[in-house]
Amino acid sequence: MLDSSRPDPLRSQLLESAAKSGIRHGFFTRMGGVSSGIYGGLNIGTGSNDDQDLVSENRRRVAAWMRVPAEALITAYQIHSPDVIVVRAPFPGERPKADAVVTDRPGIAVAASTADCGPVLFADPAARVVGAAHAGWKGAFGGVLENTIAAMEGLGAQRDRIVAVLGPSISQKNYEVGPEFVARFVQADPENERYFSASANAGRLMFDLNGYTVDRLKRAGVTAAQLGRCTYAEEDLFYSYRRMTHRGEADYGRQISAIALEDA
Repeated sequence: MLDSSRPDPLRSQLLESAAKSGIRHGFFTRMGGVSSGIYGGLNIGTGSNDDQDLVSENRRRVAAWMRVPAEALITAYQIHSPDVIVVRAPFPGERPKADAVVTDRPGIAVAASTADCGPVLFADPAARVVGAAHAGWKGAFGGVLENTIAAMEGLGAQRDRIVAVLGPSISQKNYEVGPEFVARFVQADPENERYFSASANAGRLMFDLNGYTVDRLKRAGVTAAQLGRCTYAEEDLFYSYRRMTHRGEADYGRQISAIALEDA
């Protein structure tokens, strides 16, 4: 049974080392929320069909854990793009469309909403610049990771000081893809063939989104790591879009990963 008392997010040792610089982060699970049914737990998906009052309460709980006001928990309107926005205050109206958010202002938690795609949290503790990216295959392939790093540099970060951690996302053994998908990656770079392995189903392959993401981060010149947690397999902890489709369920929840600068 999901604990409805309070969130207790996963943390990365790499990012925890930045805590002494006043950087707080969490890869939130389903634990600690008030939603029920297929959304059971800490569903923060404003785009889901869950009761939006419950979603708002879940987001308030996340913001409280991050030690920011509810309106300062910032997620963009995610569209699987390479686009990044710089945030220095809560959005006054509708959320802009983008897939990464960066800030250099204390008291704002930038975040990514996911349900199999990869949430990546970034920090330059020395420059006190942080970011969060939603990196599914399309965003990672299109450059959202590199664009996030560039946007952080625009705020004074240096890429050789940036640490980036990939949170819970779908693992290779649960991510089956077709030949057109594989062709897209191999045509872009023949070396990408190493991210695919054989499937039990003829004509299909298994894609290592996590390895692809971390390798792109490393090639971009930042220190990168991953939690190695699978959203599809760990049903008690994570929502999964692909698990929902395989079961024929009507909808799915979303988890959130957030990072914030605390007052120095």
